[in-house]
Amino acid sequence: MKARLSLAITTGLLLVLALLPLYARWVDEPFLLTFSTRALVLALAALSLNIVLGLGGMVSFGHALYLGLGAYSVGILASHGVDNGAVQLLITVVLCAAVGLATGWVSLRTSGIGFIMITLAFAQMFYYLFVSLKQYGGDDGLSISLRSQLLGLDMGAPLTLYYSAFACVLAVVVWTQHMVHAPFGMVLQACRMNERRMNALGFHTLRYKLSAYVLSCVIAGVAGFLYANLTGYASPAYLAWTVSGELIVMVVLGGMGTVLGPLVGALALLGCEELLKGLTEHWPIILGPFIVLVVLLARRGLYGLALDWDARRASRHTSHLAARSSAHKEAA
Repeated sequence: MKARLSLAITTGLLLVLALLPLYARWVDEPFLLTFSTRALVLALAALSLNIVLGLGGMVSFGHALYLGLGAYSVGILASHGVDNGAVQLLITVVLCAAVGLATGWVSLRTSGIGFIMITLAFAQMFYYLFVSLKQYGGDDGLSISLRSQLLGLDMGAPLTLYYSAFACVLAVVVWTQHMVHAPFGMVLQACRMNERRMNALGFHTLRYKLSAYVLSCVIAGVAGFLYANLTGYASPAYLAWTVSGELIVMVVLGGMGTVLGPLVGALALLGCEELLKGLTEHWPIILGPFIVLVVLLARRGLYGLALDWDARRASRHTSHLAARSSAHKEAA
């Protein structure tokens, strides 16, 4: 059987991302490296959201909260002269896990529109909390003069930050691929399909969903840590509901529930946005219908098209083998 389209796209995409900094340096385009780093950081946040949205069926409309917590963990510590990346990352993980556990324990006792609104409410609460912290910039945000120093690496160096983001994205993609086929992932997906039946079978679905939610929050916090080092800035705008909406669009556009879909969605959304900005100042009028068209024509997103094509080809291949087997039996 010929190579699968989805595998070819995955291999090609990861190879391009791995070599892109070399190309950016060769053509002397530092903006390309900065843009690609931003895309990878937001893709990491989208991958974290896909764990609860795509696999668990939990529509979190406040996931930007953890992106902001990661950014402010870097910014606040840096403002006090702490540039140790390991300390910043540890505080980010602990803080996001604690907040995710507390908010998830409350939010997951609801479902549907209730879950959406509660996650949004928690994100807005923290948004206004950081707006009120005048000693850390308030509504104007917090400028970060000290970049993180992590394991001897200067996160302020563009190349170091890019490959750090790429390594995190690659690690989450590989981990998600394994989790989907592991018992934990299968129970999580079953909860999305029929939670009542899973409860009847004896599974404590709240524990599984809460564990996935906390893991997702921690990964989003790591994305915030990288984002703060990229922009040199921590702002309440990172926690805004519009950022959460953009993450949802990335997941849906790339392929909700697919392993690589959020990465494809992030690159497609940000790439189209950047291209359209160069054509017209009214670029949202073009981008909006494009997103609607993709959602209507490709139910599983852009990456889902490749998966569906592979599935159809595999089905035709199986039918062809069955027909040949039947013909050989009749001839015998």
